[in-house]
Formats: sequence, structure tokens, C-alpha cells
Amino acid sequence: MIMGKRLYVFSSGHLRRHQNTLVLQNDDGRKFFPVEQVEEIHIFGEVDLNKRLLSFLSQKNILMHFYNRYGYYIGTYYPREHYNSGYMLLKQAEHYLDPKKRIDLARRFVRGALQNLQQVLKYYRNRGLKDALDPISGAINGHMARLGTLISVEQLMQAEGQARGAFYRAFDLILQDENFSFEERSRRPPTNRLNALISFGNSLLYTTTLSEIYKTHLDPRIGFLHATNFRRFSLNLDIAEIFKPILVDRLVLTLIQKRQLKAGDFERQLGGLYLKERGRRKFLEEWEKRLSTTIHHRGLKRNVSYRTLIRLELYKLEKHLIGEREYEPFRSRW
Repeated sequence: MIMGKRLYVFSSGHLRRHQNTLVLQNDDGRKFFPVEQVEEIHIFGEVDLNKRLLSFLSQKNILMHFYNRYGYYIGTYYPREHYNSGYMLLKQAEHYLDPKKRIDLARRFVRGALQNLQQVLKYYRNRGLKDALDPISGAINGHMARLGTLISVEQLMQAEGQARGAFYRAFDLILQDENFSFEERSRRPPTNRLNALISFGNSLLYTTTLSEIYKTHLDPRIGFLHATNFRRFSLNLDIAEIFKPILVDRLVLTLIQKRQLKAGDFERQLGGLYLKERGRRKFLEEWEKRLSTTIHHRGLKRNVSYRTLIRLELYKLEKHLIGEREYEPFRSRW
């Protein structure tokens, strides 16, 4: 199915190129997708590809993201960068290799994440949960207050993790739904429905951010909060921390409160709970709506979508790296 300019493939089959069209062939027949309608492809099913298709995607600058059967992100076909900048690459490396510059950026990412956690709490505190959520807000404030004293990236990541641990305690207070109790954070496998939703949403945010990085001069392999290594992209993980509270966490809470996702949308496999295909489709529909929702940008004095906000965050980082303007993380005000 196509939502926005994203093609989501759930079924098994063959994905091929035919002239200027993408063709998905499976047991239900053939479906045609004009390439002009597609900027990204998300593969959830068992799909066969060939080199001719990959060459076509490279020509059209289309990224292809892959997920396993449980909805976990496993990798991306990342076409040759068309905005390559040797100068920007050197600046990224410089800020990564200089301990002071790296920890300064890492601290800014963590501060942005914690500020947006607080904004989510504020939303629910203003809706009758002030007394219940005040202790959690106070705990996050405590972690935020000590960020300036931390002297290593590892300490910053620990502080962010502890603040998130406090934040997750708010889920049960907000939802009060026995079918969606949080208990504790669990990832692989997720042991309950809330963890399954958070993990799925985080995977979507990572790939969304990676797609936006592709449209800039930045290299996704060099992050600052998350270590650069041989195995993965890391800059998208850094930027995603800032947007998780307002995009993933708020969406998860909304989907449950509005009964758009129910207990029957999950299934137990290999010791964990995962979204069924129909649950993923519901989540993706609301995810696309969330990304296309517009808010008023004070600096630009116009409305921009949440997807555009992610790109703007990357532009701000570029300006920081070249010394044009210090980076300040996006802070939600609603």
C-alpha cells in the first residue's frame, strides 16, 4: 500500500522494475506503482529483488528499508549519496574525534530528548493527572539538571536511560488499561503490548530519520551520542532521541486511548508479543498522518509538517558543524 510517498509491502512476492514503474507480483496478481509516487520503500514481507531493480532505485534516489517478520528494522538499501560533501564529512569526523565537541553535541541531544519527555508529561498533567505525574516530572528534571556535570558520552546515555525509565512509569498512570500495562522496558522480545508498540514505532522513526538524512549533506554513519562503529548507522539514532517523545510515545498513547489498537491486534511468538499485520497497518496509517500533521514554526513563521521538522533539525546540525550557528534541539511547545 502507498501512504504519502512511502510504499509499504507486507505480502510475499517479487518486486521488479518495468519501464518507469515498480511492479509487485504475488499470489493476488500484479500491482503497479509509478515511480513518481514513491520516495521510500518499506519491506515487511518476504520479497525477491534483482540487481536491475536496485540500479533503478539508485537512479531515482529511492531508499528501501527492510524489517523482519516481527516488524524490527534490520537494514536499508542506501543508494549512492547524491548530496555528497567531503567538507561536511570532515566536519562530522572532526566533531566526533574531538572529545569536547562530541560530548557537547551529545549533551544537546539528550537535553532535547528530556525536554520533550517533559512536554508529553505536561500534556497529560494538564488533563487531570498533575498529582500522579508530578513525581515523574520531578525525577526527569533531576536528571536534566545534572547533564552539565557529566563528562562522558556513556554517562549521558545512562542519564537519558534513567530519565526514560522514569517516564515509562507514567504509561500505566495515563492509560489505566489492564490490556496495556507497561511493567518494564523489554525489547527483543517485547514481553507485552506496550513494549511491542514502542519498539515498532522506534523502528519507523529510525528509518524516517535515515531517509531525511539522505536528503542532506550529512553522513548517517557518524553520530555523536551513539557510537560510530562498523555495523550500523548512528546519526539517525541521535536525532531520533529528540523526536521519540512527541512522535512515537504520544502516538502509542493516543492509539490505545482511542481504542484504535486493541488486544486482538497482537499475537504471541517466540516468547514475545508482536503486532499482527492488521495492527501494523493501523499503526502505519496513523504514523503517516502524524508525520504529515503541520504545526506553526516560530522561526520560519509558517506551518511545517513533523517530517519537515526532522529535516530542519538536520539542517541546524549542519550549521553547527560548519560553525555558522550553535545547534539547539527542537523543543515541542504543545
